[in-house]
Amino acid sequence: MAGRFADFGPPRRVDGGLKARSTRGAIGVSWWSRRFLEVLESFALGTRLTRGRSYARKGQVLRLDVTPGRVEATVQGSRAEPYRVGIELPVFPAALWERVERDLAAQAFFSARLLAGDLPAELEEVFVDAGAPLFPSGVAELTQRCSCPDFAVPCKHLAATFYLLAEAFDADPFQLLHWRGRGRAELLDRLRALRAGATDPTGTPEPPGPDTGAPDAAATGPTPNVEPVPAAGAARVLAGLPAIPLDEAVDRFWLPPVPLPDRPPTLATGPELLLRQLGAPAPAIGGPGLLERLRRAYRSFGRS
Repeated sequence: MAGRFADFGPPRRVDGGLKARSTRGAIGVSWWSRRFLEVLESFALGTRLTRGRSYARKGQVLRLDVTPGRVEATVQGSRAEPYRVGIELPVFPAALWERVERDLAAQAFFSARLLAGDLPAELEEVFVDAGAPLFPSGVAELTQRCSCPDFAVPCKHLAATFYLLAEAFDADPFQLLHWRGRGRAELLDRLRALRAGATDPTGTPEPPGPDTGAPDAAATGPTPNVEPVPAAGAARVLAGLPAIPLDEAVDRFWLPPVPLPDRPPTLATGPELLLRQLGAPAPAIGGPGLLERLRRAYRSFGRS
């Protein structure tokens, strides 16, 4: 065992590594990154995670890639060759993503927040209601691997990757959804399509008539089983209201047809929204350090 760890010592110094933006205290500023770390700590990983905090802040992580179901990183330790780290989390099946997308598209609040590059806190409840918690529900869901000889799981190289992953979620919240199997562009395109298709207040497509120029069933074969998109937004609220001639409702024209909620959802965005949407720049043009300087500048401009 002494020979196994004989070449261990302080980690080799790294130039140009990925450094945590947090220099002291807790890591993670958004609700989703803090929630991610809280979940890991709830698995009794809290004391083990702290082993990698200094690695994350020194810039020992050389590379961090998030793909559906897998996070890969390269971490420089005390040996000449960096260690290879992999963290796997099952992706959600396509049928479950379709259900979640329908639920999100049915409420303009979610579509607006997501299109603005933000993850509302209520999003976690949507996934729970669909039977698929957004965050891992147990440590067994995570497959953790590191090429170092340390038997501890997570080792400090895995722990450093977890911290940098949380900050990656801070910079781009869609990385969390991408890890679960749905990238930003695909998700937003699906929401736009579902919202655009929800034009009929009843939520059912109007059958083609003889004057629409649509071919009949004999020429096209059986009608495909297309699941109707539920009415959303104003269409859902106004669907059950009777049609009233305008001349009979002039005195109520500027009043809401139904009582408004006491506190409607608000779209709260921070001054650094653009930075969250674009993500961290490449190390060649400043890396995470440039992103943090720009974030402080945006916040100063927002207060002025």
